[in-house]
Amino acid sequence: MKILVTGGLGFIGSHTVVELQNEGFEVVVIDNLFNSSIDVLDGIERITKKRPVFENIDLRDKKSVQDFFAKHKDINGVIHFAASKAVGESVENPLLYYENNINALVYLLQELQAIEKANFIFSSSCTVYGQAEKMPITENAPVQEAMSPYGNTKQIGEEIISDVAKVSNINAILLRYFNPIGAHPSAEIGELPLGVPQNLVPFITQTAVGLRKELSVFGDDYPTSDGTAVRDYIHVVDLANAHVVALQRLIKNKNIQKVETFNIGTGKGSSVLEVITAFEKVSNKKLPYKIVGRRAGDVIEAYANTDKANKILGWQAQSSLEDALSSAWKWEQKIRN
Repeated sequence: MKILVTGGLGFIGSHTVVELQNEGFEVVVIDNLFNSSIDVLDGIERITKKRPVFENIDLRDKKSVQDFFAKHKDINGVIHFAASKAVGESVENPLLYYENNINALVYLLQELQAIEKANFIFSSSCTVYGQAEKMPITENAPVQEAMSPYGNTKQIGEEIISDVAKVSNINAILLRYFNPIGAHPSAEIGELPLGVPQNLVPFITQTAVGLRKELSVFGDDYPTSDGTAVRDYIHVVDLANAHVVALQRLIKNKNIQKVETFNIGTGKGSSVLEVITAFEKVSNKKLPYKIVGRRAGDVIEAYANTDKANKILGWQAQSSLEDALSSAWKWEQKIRN
């Protein structure tokens, strides 16, 4: 079966391509290389011994999307990652986020409406919950007013998919993920931020390897155990496997509703300082850091209740925080060497 993965050379996308190919799927990747590297194709091929078909397409160009589906008429499913994803950047440049994250989704869905049975997995986010009132967060938690344009694009994206599914052949699963970290255990692919990292773990590994002078911890006055923000950090390979399981659910017609939603996380929250301590343990390196002011758009804490994914998808995270940090450190050392 042929599966389209948009943003398939990005961090989560590339790991998902690996797991799809390992399961025997034929994969076509769309990526515009805006925040990724063509070299990732080589890493995927080294792991799986198979090179996915690659199309350099910007999904904001409607004609290119139409031409792609005219060429690939036998797509059995789409996993849609391609989007801008940094909370802080979205606050500074909201129009980039609305154009990139909404237009591309609309153009994809317009083409999928013409397919007899379209299976669609959407890369959503726990940011749709805003600052949830209760922890851990279940799928029944109310979707709160977004705290950033990025979070808003995920909320709007979910609403668009739900509206379209009601009147079309599209079946969809919305995966609301928490905080993906780590790298493939082979160290052939991993997180490759361009410029200054917006996420905690690549900033940690770049600081440890000497690329950054010190790590900035955004706020130590949150109402948490040590004053720093709490997140649910999930190994990217566990997250990739959740996409494969979700896709298989749709392909086998096991979905009960046209649109289903699942939290994808570990079910455990870790503070920024706990992540730093865990990294120091696995790397045997002392990490220089300083406390700075809170960052716009950040919530106090967010970690998942994963019971629904565990029971219905039969999926659960396998790797510990230390496993994920160890793989991220192995990857960082490899790319610097």
